[in-house]
Amino acid sequence: MSVEPSTIENTEATRPATGALARVVPLARGLSAKLILLTIVFVLLAEVLIFLPSIADYRTRWLRERLNTAAAVSVVLVEGDPGALSRTAQDDLLMALGAKAIAVRDGDASRLLAVAAMPPKVDEHIDIANTGMFAQLSDALETLFWGGDRTLRIFGPVGEQGREFELIMPDYRLRAAMLSFSRNIALIGLLISVFSAMLVYVAVDRIMIRPVRAMTRSMLSFSEAPDDPGRIVCPADRDDEIGVAERELAQMQGRLQKMLAEQRHLADLGLAVSKINHDMRNVLASAQLLSDRLLQVKDASVQAFAPKLLKALDRAVSYTEGVLAYGRAQEAPPARRMLRLRQLVDEVHGLLDIGDGIDFENGVDAAFEIDADSEQLFRVLTNLSRNAVQAMAADTEGAVVRRLVISADRTGGISQILVMDTGPGLPPKARENLFLAFRGSARSGGTGLGLAIAHELVRAHGGKLELVESIGGRTVFSVSIPDQPVSLDRARRGLRRSA
Repeated sequence: MSVEPSTIENTEATRPATGALARVVPLARGLSAKLILLTIVFVLLAEVLIFLPSIADYRTRWLRERLNTAAAVSVVLVEGDPGALSRTAQDDLLMALGAKAIAVRDGDASRLLAVAAMPPKVDEHIDIANTGMFAQLSDALETLFWGGDRTLRIFGPVGEQGREFELIMPDYRLRAAMLSFSRNIALIGLLISVFSAMLVYVAVDRIMIRPVRAMTRSMLSFSEAPDDPGRIVCPADRDDEIGVAERELAQMQGRLQKMLAEQRHLADLGLAVSKINHDMRNVLASAQLLSDRLLQVKDASVQAFAPKLLKALDRAVSYTEGVLAYGRAQEAPPARRMLRLRQLVDEVHGLLDIGDGIDFENGVDAAFEIDADSEQLFRVLTNLSRNAVQAMAADTEGAVVRRLVISADRTGGISQILVMDTGPGLPPKARENLFLAFRGSARSGGTGLGLAIAHELVRAHGGKLELVESIGGRTVFSVSIPDQPVSLDRARRGLRRSA
């Protein structure tokens, strides 16, 4: 089994921190705002396509109305005496039409019915009855953008008698009317586009945006706690693409949640096996040391089974060193009792593989008592002591003092155990990753599980394991364990018994 213990934890730790504020999409960048804006733009583009023929048709109708009005007034002059119209009346007529001259062509005869100041030239001749659509569009845009100071000649047949009337007029009134018409069309188009955008938004929001927003919230919520079944999206009863996406998302989240649970279970199992193998290796190493003495026994039967026993122990030690898995497991709650710490330290000393040149000093007072789980505290002290012995064993210089000292003291309701050695000290990398499994090892080939196990066991007692000092020639670890709090009812029962 090789499941890395920090796989899930590291994945969650390296995930970018995204707070609630960072996950809220601003209104200006949301799908709703983009949908409304695009709808308005597209409707306005459609309005532009409608506007071009509309403005061309408006120009043609405006000119035709002026020509028809001039023809209606001119019929009187054609049927009567043109000279009977006074100069003042002619000026009033031309001013009302916005024209400079009115003429009529009847067959081959042409007559000037009314005239004011005749312009020196005519800029554009417009046959009102024979102008094509594209010519109307071109003339309308030309008048709209570049008109206002040109002179037009408008002519065409009016009535059933086949008479053709002509108007000579400036185009500034025409351009002003076209600009007013354009503003009205633009305003109406904008209102239509906004109204259409709102209708489209309401429809698309209910059909698409709300379900997409709900799926987005579900994914963000699921990413925060993927092990919570309540964070899985609830798919709606829909047969379209949104319904398919919701159902697929729900199934994917369910599969991912199951996979994460399996990985976490494997990780827990992996570290549990690692811890068991780590401590078992320590016990087997001690048993291996004691078994070496069997070879010195002269008994024939002992000499027969001793090599086999040593070989079996060697295999067991090798196996425990190879079966170091990854994961995270929870230790059993400590079964705390009052212990004589000096006796426990002696047991730790008896199982340590201390070579020649390394001194062990039990500095705990014989009357010192501590409130702890004996087995778990034994493992804590064994791991700390074994690390110290291994660190000092690497130094082979004969003049160097190599000593391991375990002492204890009490301050109020807190017991403090100090494990001090005269080894080379912890390297910087080990201090940075202290108490982290597989990362806090102080020696090459180590796993760092010893300190990780000790740290977890001390925390289970409500205490604290910390590195007090680590320099060349002195490394001190402190184990602080508080006494168990005594309940008021329990204290009263004890007082009654003593009374």
